[in-house]
Amino acid sequence: MTEQTITGTQWHVTGDWFDVCKCAIPCPCTFAQPPTYGDCEGVLVWHIREGNLGDVRLDDLNVLMLGSFVGNPWAGTHTDPYAAVFLDERADEQQRGALGAIFGGEAGGWPAQFGAMFHPEMRGMDVAPIHVEIDDDLATWRAEIPGRVTATAEALTGPTTPDGARVQVHNAPGAEVGPGQVATWGRATVDRADAFGFSWERSGKSSKYFPFDWSGPD
Repeated sequence: MTEQTITGTQWHVTGDWFDVCKCAIPCPCTFAQPPTYGDCEGVLVWHIREGNLGDVRLDDLNVLMLGSFVGNPWAGTHTDPYAAVFLDERADEQQRGALGAIFGGEAGGWPAQFGAMFHPEMRGMDVAPIHVEIDDDLATWRAEIPGRVTATAEALTGPTTPDGARVQVHNAPGAEVGPGQVATWGRATVDRADAFGFSWERSGKSSKYFPFDWSGPD
């Protein structure tokens, strides 16, 4: 599938997204505010439950991104945006092309809008084993690229949170997956990266989970 045919091809993907980052809980970015410490870096993970670009099926594939920036992307005042992307090694050549087109913004839809706003300088792209696990009740979520990235989190709770209830935000002003989805807040238990010049290791900071439902090219 050429870039020209991808541009006009209908596509639809639904699934799970989460991040872990260096911000204090809750990450101000979801509220369209500057990050806690003025800059942010972290891991962003997408698990596609069902999806396609034209005739190319994308069910059960994963994408992971490392990213960093200074300032507030939602206000258009950020600087030094950098990113590196990993595509699921289980994807064949056509699927990798479709994932690249969707998540790179060439296929339109929300990723194109988000990419135009964030506009990162790409440090690299690789194909790798991306292991993703998300509890059905959203008690925990995790992703790993062995030896390179580990991102694990547990649902946020506290003295006044009912057992099994989730801390959530509706109508988030800065939803990374676009409008219309509900954020579930968590606490990162492991946030580790060592790839493409990104290097950190920490725990106890912000994490959140969103479902996503995107289509294009509109």
